[in-house]
Amino acid sequence: MGARLHPKTALFAGEKPFPIIPSCEHFAGSEKLMAKALELQNSKGGIFDITLDCEDGAPAGMEKDHAEMIVRIVNSELNKHKMSGARIHDYTHKHWRQDVDILVPGAGNHLAYMTIPKPTSAAQVREMIGYIQTVAKKSGVKREIPIHVLIETHGALKEAFEIAALPWMQVLDFGLMDFVSGHHGAIPDSAMKSPGQFEHALLVRAKSTVVAAALANGIVPAHNVTLDLKNVEQTKSDAKRARYDFSFLRMWSIYPTQIEAIVEAMMPDYSQVQKGCEILLAAQEASWGPIQFEGNLHDRATYRYYWELVQTAHLSGQKLPENAKAFFS
Repeated sequence: MGARLHPKTALFAGEKPFPIIPSCEHFAGSEKLMAKALELQNSKGGIFDITLDCEDGAPAGMEKDHAEMIVRIVNSELNKHKMSGARIHDYTHKHWRQDVDILVPGAGNHLAYMTIPKPTSAAQVREMIGYIQTVAKKSGVKREIPIHVLIETHGALKEAFEIAALPWMQVLDFGLMDFVSGHHGAIPDSAMKSPGQFEHALLVRAKSTVVAAALANGIVPAHNVTLDLKNVEQTKSDAKRARYDFSFLRMWSIYPTQIEAIVEAMMPDYSQVQKGCEILLAAQEASWGPIQFEGNLHDRATYRYYWELVQTAHLSGQKLPENAKAFFS
């Protein structure tokens, strides 16, 4: 594109851009399932992340071996997209520091992120991030390792805004099942599925708080799983409600057929992507000054909006107009 400024240079000089990451996060707990997930990720062209799970994946007494296995997988040729993160044990578990001691020195340069589950306060998250930072520094890992935090307790929800503002944060996740369980029967188990999960007053409040906290701090809000594993249409419906009724930008998958349903449901509308590409190309021609497009004024505020939209579409595997592909060359 010659001397023309690229959008990421022109629009975010001196600022932290919003994280543009896949709309689907797939969990895998065993070595077999991790390998299958990576093979699927490679065949799809890297349109979803994979979370390699220490918390629910490691058999009791095998926590060290499990973490070491994850290091091998992250560093393997199978992880060619470098889009695999890891969930460590929670703050109350005696092995969470061991997880960090193994994962960060062993795979800190390649881990897409690290997920912290079940905190009950911002202080716990701050301590865990601090430990990850200390181990990273001692290990010579110079990059920031993005941190994802699960909001699934009363205490974490109460301090969601404080948690979202902590360093290295990238994603705030909502954990439905633990959150419902933590209400000791006050929320019926029907609210773990649709439509209850989107309609019960306490869940509407909780999900709205998580989204607001994440977006106010420039990080991504991620929605819980669909428990009806093999019902693709239910997953798609849940993903659409999460995206358009609650403004979640990402959702978990725990079964392979859920992945495409989530990606498709959360993918930007193609007509908007096409319009965004045309606006960005016209703005680039105008050296990113204000322009008129179809009778409407556009400036850097709308350019940023459409640049994030176009990046999201590209990451989802959506085909872009030919003249916009140079943005990603």
